Amino acid sequence: MTSAQVDTEKTPEGEGYERGLGSRQVQMIAIGGAIGVGLFLGAGANIAKAGPSLIFMYAIAGVIIFFIMRALGELLLYRPVSGSFAEYSREFLGPFFGYFTGWTYWLMWVVTGMAELTAAAIYVNYWFPSIPQWVTALVFLVILFGVNLISVKLFGELEFWFSMVKVTALIGMIVIGLGVLTFGFSSAGDTAAVSNLWAFDGFFPKGIGSSLMTLQGVMFAYLAVELVGVTAGESEDPEKTLPKAINTLPWRIALFYVGALTVILCVVKWTEFAPGVSPFVEAFAKIGIPAGAGIVNFVVLTAALSSCNSGMYSTGRMLRNLAESGEAPAVFKKLSSTKAPAFGITVSVLFMGVGVILNYIVPEKAFGYVVSVATAAGIWTWLMILISHVLYRRAVEAGRLPASPFPAPGGSKCSYVAIAFLLFVTGLIAYDADSRVCLYVMAVWAAALGIGWAILKSRNPRIADRGGEPEFEKIG
Repeated sequence: MTSAQVDTEKTPEGEGYERGLGSRQVQMIAIGGAIGVGLFLGAGANIAKAGPSLIFMYAIAGVIIFFIMRALGELLLYRPVSGSFAEYSREFLGPFFGYFTGWTYWLMWVVTGMAELTAAAIYVNYWFPSIPQWVTALVFLVILFGVNLISVKLFGELEFWFSMVKVTALIGMIVIGLGVLTFGFSSAGDTAAVSNLWAFDGFFPKGIGSSLMTLQGVMFAYLAVELVGVTAGESEDPEKTLPKAINTLPWRIALFYVGALTVILCVVKWTEFAPGVSPFVEAFAKIGIPAGAGIVNFVVLTAALSSCNSGMYSTGRMLRNLAESGEAPAVFKKLSSTKAPAFGITVSVLFMGVGVILNYIVPEKAFGYVVSVATAAGIWTWLMILISHVLYRRAVEAGRLPASPFPAPGGSKCSYVAIAFLLFVTGLIAYDADSRVCLYVMAVWAAALGIGWAILKSRNPRIADRGGEPEFEKIG
């Protein structure tokens, strides 16, 4: 029996997790994953670089994200398993790629958690400037840590309400903006017009090249959309909830990204936006809504806490998946009485805590480096999903594996398009001097993981063919 056949026979029921995430929660986790701080804050700098053409960049990237998620959806319904990205990489590309993907996705969420905790503390500072930033960050860290330890149901419920706040705020912004455009009320009514999209030096005011350079920031805004894949092992009915969550992605992107930015750029001229200022805050201020800045600040705080909450959830599951394959200490396999991977979550939280200290000490530019590292790690994860999908389709066509009940449209053709796009974005990152540093960090990370893999193989050569007792078993 081949290793792929052995892997296929693993069932999610055998993972030991509680299937505590209902359809309502999985839907909102999927929606929340598509609305992050990258949209609420990052869009300001990108509008300054690209003008109205940023709408087009979000639309193109959104199509690629849909290709990625449909590829993931096909794999998830073929075999729904927690820690899915690493598990599929392990099955279709080999043990090393599963090991590398699992640890890299863990890194992505740890550094994202570092950034989001610090950001959340800054947002609270808006209302309570006398409270030290590190105190707020620590309080949030402890609260979210406790939520993740108690139960997956509580995590899902908290994420549901975090997402509800973000969705409500965006829909409210769109409705108000359409009202200003249609009826001309508020102080922005005289200048609000659809023609603002092309009236000031055209739709591509800084040129197509400048617009393309925003793609790396746009892709960061979409990070975490794949989180729905990590929930597969804890969804009550993955065969129904996962396809529904993935198939609603296009309208979510169309409404919350393309729709919201289109309305904002019609209401407020793109020339009035600046880096470091949320376009939503700017739009509320221009319209003249009382306490508008405070409302948006609360929404952005929610987005940061939501991202950190998701990070704690996913890192614990990914460490357990690595331990199950002998690629992390066996102690990470243990579940608490509430069926949560408590030790993995605890270790991840400790690393996030170190990040809070570092972000308090290091210069502001280092904060941006952390974000770029998360983007690079996210692109690797997406590439592994796509390549695994291509290889899975080949196995299905050859009759070696059963077909998934949720096939991606166009087969593997769309996955090839998405792979080419992600490689193009990686080239843009390499071209940009400020973001290029993340590729150096990833090179060091790859070297460290390569050394770790070599040590694992030297201690137990059979780990490379999924045979024998993993070396890490002796540690747990």
